[in-house]
Amino acid sequence: MDSNYTVLARKYRSQDFQSLIGQDVLVKTLTTAINTGRIAHAYIFTGIRGTGKTSTARILAKALNCLSSDGPTATPCGVCENCRAIAAGQHIDVMEIDAASHTGVDNMRDILDAAQYRPTNGRYKVYIIDEVHMLSTSAFNALLKTLEEPPAHVIFILATTEIRKVPVTILSRCQRFDLVRVPLETLKKHFAWIADQEKIELSDGANELLARAADGSVRDGLSLLDQAIAQTGGHVDEKSVLDMLKRTDRGVVVDFMETLLSGDVAAALARADDIYTNGADFAMLLNDMMEWTHWATRMHPALKAGDANNSPYTADQREKMRQIDARISLNTLSRIWQVMVASVPEIQSAGNQKQCFDMLIVRLMHIADMPSVPELLKRNPETLKPTPVQPAAKNTTININNAEDLANALKSSKEILLYSYYTSNIEIAEITSGHIKYFDRKGDADFAQKLSAWLNDKTGNPWTLERVTESQHTHTLTEQKQEELESDPLVASAMDLFADAEIVGVK
Repeated sequence: MDSNYTVLARKYRSQDFQSLIGQDVLVKTLTTAINTGRIAHAYIFTGIRGTGKTSTARILAKALNCLSSDGPTATPCGVCENCRAIAAGQHIDVMEIDAASHTGVDNMRDILDAAQYRPTNGRYKVYIIDEVHMLSTSAFNALLKTLEEPPAHVIFILATTEIRKVPVTILSRCQRFDLVRVPLETLKKHFAWIADQEKIELSDGANELLARAADGSVRDGLSLLDQAIAQTGGHVDEKSVLDMLKRTDRGVVVDFMETLLSGDVAAALARADDIYTNGADFAMLLNDMMEWTHWATRMHPALKAGDANNSPYTADQREKMRQIDARISLNTLSRIWQVMVASVPEIQSAGNQKQCFDMLIVRLMHIADMPSVPELLKRNPETLKPTPVQPAAKNTTININNAEDLANALKSSKEILLYSYYTSNIEIAEITSGHIKYFDRKGDADFAQKLSAWLNDKTGNPWTLERVTESQHTHTLTEQKQEELESDPLVASAMDLFADAEIVGVK
């Protein structure tokens, strides 16, 4: 066994801007800046793992210190002493710092103190700080001033996968570059080229699966390719990659979804048993089913979302999906999508994935079988008829013969403000049909108008309210209730038990 074997992700790491794949905007901007001499003192690269952040930082360090020209060059030679030392991570003036293990302010102070000295072998001292978001708040604060006005010979290159955790004060001092996910076709071409260099047989189907599993990350894809080569001995086909990824063939997924949407529960559970026996990972299968639902929705004739030739399915599989789409509604696809999305954390945390998946199948089939609202309306046309609007009931008339009747009527009508004011401040001198004589202890000018309007509405008869200017020395209703309460033997005995006790409310 060759003890000097280098994994593909390291062996085929980009060494210059021309070999940096999938980042055309970044490459164009940096090469133009170098060619025109507009080199910034600080850069920050952000993006998902494996898109080339650290590789770009090393290439930029080479471009700044390459000995093949009298100044920085956008095409470093890769063979001079500085280029080779930087590629090997051994250049004395290019320091790669892992912020995850150098998080403290003391680590940052050591770096900044060393930055004051001029470079030994290169034109610039380059500090590459990887995963910079891991620095502590104190370390960030220590970096601020030097990052804004570093010595002329110092270049800072920061890299992070979590740009939101980097303080805005740091971001404002750097030129920011967002490294995008590498497109699927670009990854496939890259993997095919590497397979050719390594004299490996890589089928188109296997290449497609690896590129999709990489999800835009070159390093992830090359790690999977490395694993597939080790597993197959150099003959990488679609079946071996499916087995490695524990994914089900897309043709199997299409057939399974057809069975699922047919309404035959027993057949769907039997197919799930077969898939389980073949060693599929149900979390991955659920992901494949969600992918199918997404593309079936995109292809549905009711949506008219355009061509789906860029989908990961063959022409035969796409035709079968169109036939399924012709039988089911867009509403059904939307409902099963919602159920599957909600089931992702459930199946990931389930102790027994098979049982969880079986129950998911039952839920999906019942959800898919549920009629939509338009279908329900078609089945029962009577529901389409408008419900006749009943005429509003007329106000029920009330009889008011005394002060207590008026209070009860206000309370039952939920006229809380009128009720409260009436029972607490009004002394009733006389009540007859359509006439009230009263004394108002607080003299609210609006009380008579509000009460008469309410009485006219509720009784259907006009009422006249006569306000007298002198108290009749009668109790309000609240005072009457309190007096009645105090005369109760039980309340009187309770009051005797407590000195200076008083009744503060009657409810």
